[in-house]
Amino acid sequence: MNRNTFLKTLVGAAALSVTGLAALAQSGEPIKVGEINHYKRMAAFAEPYKQGIELRLEEINAAGGVLDRPLEFIFRDDQGDPGEAIKIAEELMTSEGAVMLTGTILSNVGLAISSVAAEKQWVYLAAEPLADALTWSQGNPWTFRLRTSTYMQAAMLAEQAAKTDAMKYATIAPNYAYGKDAVAAFKEVLTELKPGVEFVGEQWPALFKIDAGAEVQALERSKPDAIYNVTFGPDLAKFVREGTTRGLFDGRTVYGLLSGEPEYMEPLADEAPEGWVVTGYPWYDFTEEDGANKTFVDAYQARFNETPKLGSLVGYMTAATVAAAIQKAGSTDGDAIRQAFEGLGVATPVGDITFREIDNQATMGAFVGTTALKDGAGVMTDWTYLDGADYLPSDEEVAKLRPAE
Repeated sequence: MNRNTFLKTLVGAAALSVTGLAALAQSGEPIKVGEINHYKRMAAFAEPYKQGIELRLEEINAAGGVLDRPLEFIFRDDQGDPGEAIKIAEELMTSEGAVMLTGTILSNVGLAISSVAAEKQWVYLAAEPLADALTWSQGNPWTFRLRTSTYMQAAMLAEQAAKTDAMKYATIAPNYAYGKDAVAAFKEVLTELKPGVEFVGEQWPALFKIDAGAEVQALERSKPDAIYNVTFGPDLAKFVREGTTRGLFDGRTVYGLLSGEPEYMEPLADEAPEGWVVTGYPWYDFTEEDGANKTFVDAYQARFNETPKLGSLVGYMTAATVAAAIQKAGSTDGDAIRQAFEGLGVATPVGDITFREIDNQATMGAFVGTTALKDGAGVMTDWTYLDGADYLPSDEEVAKLRPAE
């Protein structure tokens, strides 16, 4: 999708009067989608994500909706609790009239919803959870993932690490599904690309309960050449500050999964690390040459009077994906939507993506670059967007990882 297409959509939306929107709303009952997320517990990511959804919904409905009906998301907060998420999923699908489910950030919550979705035969678009189990070892025909998976992003960083002279690596990751998958993937890909590398230390802090001083001391004792970091949110902030104070990063390259995302980089301000190789979202660097990326950033800032986060982009793409699937299905029937998701193509700000039929994983890529300080804030420099399709295992390999259907 190019810039002109996005601009036409935005101009069309702006041209509609209040009367026109009211008439549109009366053209049919809204198609409802249940959106479950950790809006209070992880507000830094979830709120921009919600706004991204709202922006795309406004555009979709201004242009006529889906199947000539308005598209509506019902937002619910699960407080980051898998049991609460399952309860909400039941309510949305049986009482609220939702035709499918979306959402979640934490992988343990996403896996819980995926399990009940498979049991009840409800379509679930896992927008955010990154654990590889979601589409592989615990994958099912009713669960689809939008965002670049753990394996894909870890493989991108491993590719960068393989180009250096570093041979001894230490890792730090939160002790739950996402963290474990992230370390396993990085080890697998880096070892394949550079036989002989050695992993000399692993640290597994509890999610959002990191004892940064102890973790930094343990990593330093292992004497690595480089460090692979998977912490995020408040854990990342504590790790960066303690590691900087104690000199852990001196003379060592750190490879940071998610570390370049504005959600996690901005709170660090001038304490943001420099020289880390990270995945993230350099929205501030887009120019007119970046086409749809720039158009999205401009539209988001105009609508909300704030800068976008990666969550904003993923939310926008979530609404776009749901609309595309239902339109392709030509129906709100659950099984029709499920079939429409298989091989679905979606136009997005980062380019066209496809949901692979072999594992229901989208080919959304990621931005990879190096951290630096600019005007007292952390940014990504020398970044590039890597196509997710280039960092996924073959169909033959996935068939071994995914349960028979």
